[in-house]
Amino acid sequence: MPKTFEIPSAAKHTLYQQQGLLTSRQCDEFGITRQTRCRLVKQDRWRRPVRGVYDTDSVPVEARVRDDWFTHAALWRTWLALLSHGPKAMAVGVSALVMHGVQGLPFEFQAEVAMPHGSPRAGRADRAGTVRQYREFPTIQIGDRKVATLEHALAQGLLRLPRQNVLAVLDDVARRLAMTPARLAAVHDLLRGRPGAAHVHALFPLVDRRAESPAESATRLSLIDNGVPPDDIQVRIKVDGTIVARVDFIWRLPDGRWLVVEVDGVGPHSTQQALVRDAPRQNQLVASDRVVLLRFKPKDNDRAGGIGKQVAKVLAKHGWRPGRYMSQGAVVELGRI
Repeated sequence: MPKTFEIPSAAKHTLYQQQGLLTSRQCDEFGITRQTRCRLVKQDRWRRPVRGVYDTDSVPVEARVRDDWFTHAALWRTWLALLSHGPKAMAVGVSALVMHGVQGLPFEFQAEVAMPHGSPRAGRADRAGTVRQYREFPTIQIGDRKVATLEHALAQGLLRLPRQNVLAVLDDVARRLAMTPARLAAVHDLLRGRPGAAHVHALFPLVDRRAESPAESATRLSLIDNGVPPDDIQVRIKVDGTIVARVDFIWRLPDGRWLVVEVDGVGPHSTQQALVRDAPRQNQLVASDRVVLLRFKPKDNDRAGGIGKQVAKVLAKHGWRPGRYMSQGAVVELGRI
């Protein structure tokens, strides 16, 4: 029978912050001997993902089942890189965005760290993540680590992201992290002249703090790419004088009706209970005979042309043209059914 082992209580705060990871040095400080660590790994109770770093969860991160899996996995990858490069490693780029709690990042990303005064550990195969070299940049302290400020993390990380993730990140920092237009303009200035910045520059004018999820941002970009930018987003709709719904995207059709597009599984539609609650409200919209309703899943954006291509076909059928709707932000009144 395996010898009973309990993680010292003094280590639990560190484990929580580092997503279950501990370095060899930290183990020594908490009284977890090398012999004990080797035994736990041999018994498949701990894992050693890279040299000098232990994972106290025996289940590989990609196989874990938890409600916050994406946030946990992103932080786990970031901390693995930081810990494997030592106590002076700083989070930069995408990893810094993870530490700031930014949403909209891709599921797969390369963890990035920087070392003070150069990167002596760069290129070592027994370390996680990638070491970047940047000119001097301001940092803040998050836990016991230095992290690039949000503005500089964006300037460093956006260049390495796909377009839809760039817009999702910018929408998120504008909405949740209160990044003002002036601060966004400062980020834009930091990007000027950097190699590969061309695909990022065109996205800054598209930032909309009303976007409620990364999937919604990706859908809006797909709509714009396909020539059918929504007439408005997050629109409240009244039936018989009562607001019955707030919809993701809306277009005014030439015959006076409305095309409404909803993306399920994001924002306020993210739970089964929400979908059940939405059904009667959306039935009211369709019953009014003044709404054409289309529903999509976020994965529909993975198809060629994305959601925008499918919506463009419907709008072309109805003769919609851009630039004819001038009442953004208004409540749509459908009248009596």
